[in-house]
Parts: sequence; structure tokens; C-alpha cells
Amino acid sequence: MRIRQAVVMVGGKGTRLRPLTENRPKPSLPVVEHPCLWYLLRSFADAGVEEVILACGYKSQGMRDAMGDGSDLGIRIVYVDEDEPLGTGGALKNAEHLLDPVFLAANGDVFMYTDFSRQIDRHFEDGAKVTIAVAEVDDPSQYGVVETDSDGRITGFKEKPRPGETDSKLINAGVYVVDREVLSMIPRGEFCDFSGDVFPEIVRNGGGLSTCPVQGLFMDVGHPLELLAANLDIVDREHPEGHHVFISPDASVTDTALERSVILEDCEISDSDLEHVLVMRGCRIMGAVVRDSILGEGCEVMEGAVVENSILGDGEKVSPGEVRNDGARL
Repeated sequence: MRIRQAVVMVGGKGTRLRPLTENRPKPSLPVVEHPCLWYLLRSFADAGVEEVILACGYKSQGMRDAMGDGSDLGIRIVYVDEDEPLGTGGALKNAEHLLDPVFLAANGDVFMYTDFSRQIDRHFEDGAKVTIAVAEVDDPSQYGVVETDSDGRITGFKEKPRPGETDSKLINAGVYVVDREVLSMIPRGEFCDFSGDVFPEIVRNGGGLSTCPVQGLFMDVGHPLELLAANLDIVDREHPEGHHVFISPDASVTDTALERSVILEDCEISDSDLEHVLVMRGCRIMGAVVRDSILGEGCEVMEGAVVENSILGDGEKVSPGEVRNDGARL
């Protein structure tokens, strides 16, 4: 079976990624050569999806500027704006009139570059109302944990469980195959969390939830460390010849030591030492040391400066000889 349509909730403010999200929505943040959301949409296109609805909220124009009309991916992107935040369930309800009888849905705050064909097949094989992509993690305490029976059907959920509260290490990866009839459970115009409110109700009503393991790269990019890790994962996967380093063809880098770093377009870097950093477009680094940090667009780090464990917002300047250490865990 094939699914033609997907909807992605991209209305969140990305507060944990500030100051990087002060001027842009989180899904538009860069992962190497593309916005973070591009990889999810690429995966949808590879699975046969033709149309993606983006349910927008915070800085929606930034989402449009980043993703365009989808023609570069061979899909059509439709933008739907929320007048007020209504949660993931409310966003789906708002788009209900546009949706096919069965569709893909996703949280826009995850980084995924994966094969969705198995999840789609599993949904139709099981006759489920919703089939949830799940991933196994060593420490599930910061996630929504999914508890299942031996057939993979969901029996319950635990939100950020404490040690000993559950034996499951499966977490909700935030991508679903959904039967549109499920949206009848969501009240129109009211706040609703799709996984937190709707899924437990389906379980209480006798089941209809199934799971499928993620087949590819998956990461929550809600924290700067995770955004940097996603960039380095794509470098290792898509550009292995770079040995953990990516330099945009439109950047100028001379006489600089680089290790586990991503340098984006229009950057100018010389006589510097960079390790474990993401440098967004238009930055200048001259005779400086930058480690374990992310630099927003248009930043400047001048001669003799040291930047460590820091997140610089767009346009920030670090003066010659200045030492910057914000204590960010990167």
C-alpha cells in the first residue's frame, strides 16, 4: 500500500535552542547543506509521499523561506497557519479537512533520515488506527516511553519515567501512520496533545495502536548538543571523505586546524583552531580558537579570542583576546 500525504507539526518555539531560534523556527536550523526538516521530507518523498502539509505557528515565514514549495524534493508543500497554539492534536484537527483517509504525521522537532516503507506496510498489515515509529534508547528517562506486548501492540505509556518505573526502553520517535477517523476524538478549537491525550484514549477503548522500529537515523534535536550531533552524523554518512569535517564549497578556510566540525556557506576562517563546532553561514573567524560551540549566522570571532562551550546568536561579535565560555554542554 502507498500513502500520498503527510502532515508535519512545525509550530513550536524551540526554547531550548535559544538564541539560535530567536530569528527562525527550529526545523529550519541547518544540518549540513539543508534545513533539519529537509531530511524528514526527503524520507517521505522516498516513501512515495506527494504532498506535505506543514502546520505552522512560530515564525511561519521562516519556515516558508527555508523549505519553499517542495519542488526540489519532488513534492508539494502546503502551509497551514495556526491562529493560536493548540498542541499537536489541535494542529492535526485544524488540517483535518485537507487530509486523506490514511496519512503520515510527524512532530517537526525530530531529525529523521529513514525508510518509512516498513512502517506503512505494518500499519495496513495490522489494521491499526495509528502505527507509531519507535526507537530503543539506553536511557529513556527524558522521553515518552512506549510499553508493548509480545506482538508489538501498545499497552501503555510512561512520560519521562524514573528508574524502575518501566522495563521498556522504547520511545515514541514522533512519526505516525494515522487513520483520519482518529481525529474525531479531538475537540475542535481546544488544546490537545496527540500522543499524550489521544493515544491513551485509544488504548482505553481497546487498542488499535501498533509500533514499528525506526529504520535509519533518528534524533531529538531539541538541545544544541543534539543539533551539533545531527550535523556530524550527516557528515559521516553523506560525506565520509571529509573525515568528520564538512566545509561548504562557498566558504573560505585557510591555515586552520579542523576536527569534527561543520562550516557552512559564505564563512571566512583563517589561522584558527576549531574542534567540535557548527559554524552557520556568513561567519568570520580570524586567528581564534573555537571549541564545543555553535555560532549563529554572521558571527565574528577575532584575533586571539577563545570561544568554548558557547552558543552564539546571530550577529554576535567576540572581540580580540576575549574569552567566551557560557557553560553550554556541547
